[in-house]
Amino acid sequence: MADWQSGPLAISAVPGAGKSTGMAAAAAIAIARQYERSAESGSSLRRQLVVVTFTRSAAANIKAKIRKYLRDDLSLPQTGFFVYTLHGLALNIASRHPDLSGLQLEYVTLITPTQSHRFIRTAVEQWIANNPERYLRLLEGHQFDGEETERLRRQSVLRTEVLPELANTVIHEAKSSGISQELLQEWSQQTTDEYAILSVAAGLYEQYQKLMRSRDFIDYDDMILAALQVLKNHSARRIEQSQVFAVFEDEAQDSSPLQTQLLEILASNSEEDTETRRRSDAGTTRITPHSSLLTPNSPLPTPHSPLPTPHSAVNLVRVGDPNQAINSTFTPADPIYFRQFCEQCDRIQRLATMDRAGRSTRIIIEAANFALQWINNQWSATNPQSPITSPQSPFDNRQVPFRLQTIRPVDAGDPQTNANPAPVGRGLELYTPQDIHHTVELLSQRAIELFGEDPTKNSAAILVRENRQGRWLAEALAPVCKEHNITLYDVGERDRRSHVPQEILALLQFCDRPHSPDYLKAALEALVQRQLIPTQDLNALASLPEEFLYPSPLAASQPEPVQKAAHLCRSLLRARLELPLYQLISFLALTLNYDQAELATADKLAERVNQQIASNSSMRSMLSALSEIVSSERFEPVETEDSEERYTRRGQLTIITMHKAKGLDWDYVFIPFLHENLIPGRFWVPPQSQFLGDFTLSEVARAQIRAALHGESTIPDVKQAWELAKQLKISEEYRLLYVAMTRAKLLLWMSAAQKAPFTWSKPENLQEQAPCPVFPALKRQFPQCVVTSEMIAK
Repeated sequence: MADWQSGPLAISAVPGAGKSTGMAAAAAIAIARQYERSAESGSSLRRQLVVVTFTRSAAANIKAKIRKYLRDDLSLPQTGFFVYTLHGLALNIASRHPDLSGLQLEYVTLITPTQSHRFIRTAVEQWIANNPERYLRLLEGHQFDGEETERLRRQSVLRTEVLPELANTVIHEAKSSGISQELLQEWSQQTTDEYAILSVAAGLYEQYQKLMRSRDFIDYDDMILAALQVLKNHSARRIEQSQVFAVFEDEAQDSSPLQTQLLEILASNSEEDTETRRRSDAGTTRITPHSSLLTPNSPLPTPHSPLPTPHSAVNLVRVGDPNQAINSTFTPADPIYFRQFCEQCDRIQRLATMDRAGRSTRIIIEAANFALQWINNQWSATNPQSPITSPQSPFDNRQVPFRLQTIRPVDAGDPQTNANPAPVGRGLELYTPQDIHHTVELLSQRAIELFGEDPTKNSAAILVRENRQGRWLAEALAPVCKEHNITLYDVGERDRRSHVPQEILALLQFCDRPHSPDYLKAALEALVQRQLIPTQDLNALASLPEEFLYPSPLAASQPEPVQKAAHLCRSLLRARLELPLYQLISFLALTLNYDQAELATADKLAERVNQQIASNSSMRSMLSALSEIVSSERFEPVETEDSEERYTRRGQLTIITMHKAKGLDWDYVFIPFLHENLIPGRFWVPPQSQFLGDFTLSEVARAQIRAALHGESTIPDVKQAWELAKQLKISEEYRLLYVAMTRAKLLLWMSAAQKAPFTWSKPENLQEQAPCPVFPALKRQFPQCVVTSEMIAK
């Protein structure tokens, strides 16, 4: 990266290699060279370096590093570059050309729609009204005897779960890839499934777009599309390109197709000095961006497309790690696009690998390398039609979980401080506790030993697969941490405060219209999430609200869980009648058993809403104000410090999900509850939607769309698409475990209890659970790291 002068460059980096720091240093050097060129030509520094990354916190971090290198090491002004997130870059381009982008920022509202968003729910209802025959076909499922109660239950499942989930998945997948509703409809004609899933998805997509346009709302994908719309214009494209001498991208494995296309166009240097271009490119071939933007009815160039004909340089440096791609099952990101870029660069000898890492002790590196190789070998054994790629040809098979990329320790005398440090204890410790309670006992005992007499010396984290595990652990560990002066920080608890407006809205909507099945189910879901009522079949309760809330004397006796839920719902309705409107939000916050921080967030919310409706105090205006806050996501707790610093403080035991841990590291990392039902997990169909078949519509549609985008000759049928979705899920779960393992510097503590909950919504129901398949393999490979009860007793 430091030697880069021009053209494309791909950097595939292992965890802990320092790719972000390296990119910041390379960016400073590239800016310095641009200053030299400007000085030689006697002009001011007109063209800038654009650096893009995945999150706002990462952007702030890289910006600070580049400024430091320019100031302290190069004695240059801290200018000549911009750092953006991908969406921030797109919005910047779109807002400078509102006549071309169609975005008048003073009139539009940015939203992040989810499955429960009112626009998606409304789109579902409108699609049902416009397509009664297709809706009835879905309602019939595989078999249907016409029984009224079952019909009502299926209606609830389709309207509140299946179709909203399908819409949410397909809208993100299609828009982020530039796929229009018309193209989806064309693709649907190539499939023969009984439900016409892609056609249904296209109809939902169309209704959603109409709603967004009618209300002047945009989402994050619209920002990318708007920027590309600007760059379709020749004059605007030349203006934007003339201000940029190169684009550097970090975390490139998380880019979607259109984001990649945006960067390639912006990095095209059509006005590059001819002589400089001739000298820098002598004897080489250029990679060029896709020469034309995606039109509504044209598919994207695919990873199987031949290299474009060279006609202009692309000054684009992309840094990433395909083995740390952990977002593709819930975002449109797919590591296949970064692998495609690496493949193209490899053909022209512009691919480099950062394979040396000084973060972790050697035993942790060995464990991570072994896990990667073992998983790929297992994949090869179970998928004989997909041979594992060789180091000489690492791109032949893009569906294997990992690129063969071994982490290597740094050389002796490496300048970084404490590179590949000495391990604490064994460096890797593998436990098999009796159950989850024994797990807490062992984990807390080890944490007390590690923090020792000076708790402020080291940092530690417990990485969990899902937030419910984190919540249970926080409650179990709180007394021990308090006794030994260890600060316990539950990241999930902090994040849950952002859900306060949504939970309050759900309960208020129910209080306003208790006979609405949708509102009743949303309220029940909030109560289950807060563990105030037992987990149960909410569709059955919501299908007949009157019978649930006020059963007649002749009705069958309600089971105890149903009685508890009905009693709590009736108490909410009574409060609605007895309390003044301005006290309702505070009452609901107490009912939801919020902690002190959540109560403060609720009070802030109540003050905001009451101010907003002061001139028209009514339930309708309160719901309208709350809906706007929830849908626009403008109500967030104010953060006073950097999130990375908050998560990695010394003397603190942080409970955090594996997804959030990406990009962070700690001295000691604990990974408990390594069970097969979570990693790689079971791809299952929720019981309430099994009437449709042994698959989910959303995952089938996602797999069919990606197959088309990846250049497959045919769109897979339902059975094939479901198998592809399973493979995607398994690969990503294993990459998630790899990311978790490589967060540790001095000690990696891993455990798989013999007994654990089948579902963490009911942690008290313990049963025998098989370990994650990698765990026994690690125990066989590293027997010296297995810790038994006898060893602990000694």
